[in-house]
Amino acid sequence: MRKTLLFPLGALTGACLTLLVASPQGGVWAARAAVSAGDAYSQLNLFGAVFERVKASYVEKPDNAKLIEGGAITGMVTSLDPHSRYMNAKAWTEMQETTSGEFGGLGIEVTMEDGLVKVVSPIDDTPASKAGIMSGDLIGKIDGEAVQGMTLEQAVNKMKGPVDTKTKLTIIRKGADAPLEVAITREIIHVRPVRFRVENGDIGYIRITSFNEQTADGLKKAIASVSKQVPPEKLAGYVVDLRNNPGGLLDQAVSVSSAFLQRGEVVSTRGRSPEETQRFTAHGGDLTKGKPIVVLINGGSASASEIVAGALHDHKRATLIGTRSFGKGSVQTIIPLGSGNGALALTTARYYTPSGRSIQAQGIAPDIEILQDVPPELKGRMDTMAESQMRGHLSADGTEQTGSQSYVPPEEKDDKALHAAYDFLHGVTANAVAAKRATKAAVPN
Repeated sequence: MRKTLLFPLGALTGACLTLLVASPQGGVWAARAAVSAGDAYSQLNLFGAVFERVKASYVEKPDNAKLIEGGAITGMVTSLDPHSRYMNAKAWTEMQETTSGEFGGLGIEVTMEDGLVKVVSPIDDTPASKAGIMSGDLIGKIDGEAVQGMTLEQAVNKMKGPVDTKTKLTIIRKGADAPLEVAITREIIHVRPVRFRVENGDIGYIRITSFNEQTADGLKKAIASVSKQVPPEKLAGYVVDLRNNPGGLLDQAVSVSSAFLQRGEVVSTRGRSPEETQRFTAHGGDLTKGKPIVVLINGGSASASEIVAGALHDHKRATLIGTRSFGKGSVQTIIPLGSGNGALALTTARYYTPSGRSIQAQGIAPDIEILQDVPPELKGRMDTMAESQMRGHLSADGTEQTGSQSYVPPEEKDDKALHAAYDFLHGVTANAVAAKRATKAAVPN
């Protein structure tokens, strides 16, 4: 079984590729393949020689499993790009729990950056978000132990523990004079990926926090509930809030996009060869019956969030408001390695919006850019590090873009982007020139 994800995390694989040559130059290609294979076997022989020397001569008896799993395999996979990684059996089980929407922990999406754990996004209404953990924070220590030198899996496991126990994180925050000490009590994390309400009596506000197995069903229930509460003639439209949503499952991104599209392509994925191209199209029909849509994005909107925003924008189905998105345009395929061996999360393709745009290391620019008023004590700390700034990232098809603002005011009254969305649906545009960009030609269905 393979599952396709778009997390800002990592991966690895154990597949066998058979090359069939049917061209007149087949002999040349076969020779090149043989040379390549010879190089690979030579390197494997070198690894075997080093491994045997370490086992025989290291000052203390090494742990063979640790050398191979923690050193060789993890090192090989993490050298590919920031999102590929190897998961042992325990980590693989934990990822399955995470994508199901219920797991134990603090409630943060994390990745590894320069040897430290970097917070991609805190999950709404979890211990981490309540403790003030922010997107872009670096975790330097966990319970007083330095994270430097740990693998991402080791750091995550150290943050986990029995419910109602505490862990202390040392947070390095951009612009802060000194590291922050934050004590957080662990809880069972029940991720409710979709929240909604009726705003002003005529707007359906839908907040999507992640793309797990429950997201599409949650969205359908939200739209149905709003439709029941507000008569069609009175409903001005919907605000879909994807800010600081780090992504998740590809099939959920397609299903969410389908809820707002009558037909047409949602996203395509392209691997190393043209034969690996896949196209995903809308299914099920527009549940909102053509009502206007505003999508809120910011520097913390990544991966699956960018698929949804890109699809709705390219089909001229939504107006995007906020700041440039993160720019993670790669697909990770989960490849189980057999009983007890864990799995690989391997970057296997790039994804493209319906108009053929790659978002990798570029992100999606909003139609109307709205910058929030950041409190003085947070100024200079709320710009997210984008995909283009991650070490070893896949290169962009065009000009790479740096990170953008990811701050969302805790009080709705201070949320300028949200109020701009409400105004837009009521016929008031915050920026007439920017709004005009939203009228570009739609992608043919």
